[in-house]
Amino acid sequence: MAGIVLEGGTFRPIFSAGIMDALLEGGVMFPYCIGVSAGISFGVSYISKQKGRNLEVLLNCRRDKRYIGTRNLIKCHSLFGLDFVYDEVPNKLYPFDWDTFLQYDGRALVGVTNAETGKAEYLNALEMDKKCTMLQATCAMPLFFPAINCNDSKYYDGGLADSIPIRKAIADGNEKNLIVLTRPKGYRRTLGRDSKIAMRLLRNKYPAMVEVIRERPDMYNETVDFCEELEREGKAVILRPDYTVESMEKDLAVLESNYKHGYDMAMKQMDVIKKLLT
Repeated sequence: MAGIVLEGGTFRPIFSAGIMDALLEGGVMFPYCIGVSAGISFGVSYISKQKGRNLEVLLNCRRDKRYIGTRNLIKCHSLFGLDFVYDEVPNKLYPFDWDTFLQYDGRALVGVTNAETGKAEYLNALEMDKKCTMLQATCAMPLFFPAINCNDSKYYDGGLADSIPIRKAIADGNEKNLIVLTRPKGYRRTLGRDSKIAMRLLRNKYPAMVEVIRERPDMYNETVDFCEELEREGKAVILRPDYTVESMEKDLAVLESNYKHGYDMAMKQMDVIKKLLT
């Protein structure tokens, strides 16, 4: 079996959305999809076979203060408007095709980080509720989101405990994988200022999260090395952008260009990608 593995990165996975739209155009549907944060949030529209939906939502909502803005901190304790992003957008403004999504003949997993234990967990995307609580949880980056209650547990961003869930994909029986990264080759993660602030804010309420955040750079860098080794062994295809895009990028032209970058890259590699499934 072959899977598609999706890294997060707030708005950087618009590159991944371009790749997945190319896959839909090429008639390629992986029987296994796993991701974290915005990676899997965009991935569900691949599973629902809605080509172009992710780009349409981002271009139309990126500058909408209901989507992202400091005013949301008052109502949602989040930089993102949770009710708007995860309810009004998918259920009213840019309808998500729930019927097609639920007919997906495969396995789809949403990676989350348990706030109490600091461990990675993987939720069944096909059990997602209409308010997309799982997606709220996997995107809940400290400083920008509160911990999200899902299935009676509190969760933060799945990328904290398992930034690129390739080992979970392998453990689930996927001998070959398409790994979609959102950072260019050679990128190495370091412990930034935001991470240090988050560690201070969480140390009393969720002490397990402090170590998760501290260890994240080493975990991330080691996982990228592991992915590259899989590619050398012929067990994976890695697609990643040739340049850096800011996670909170505001320029719509940059976002659209990054989407096209992913689309064009996947179209050029389509024959190689299809071989993963054979």
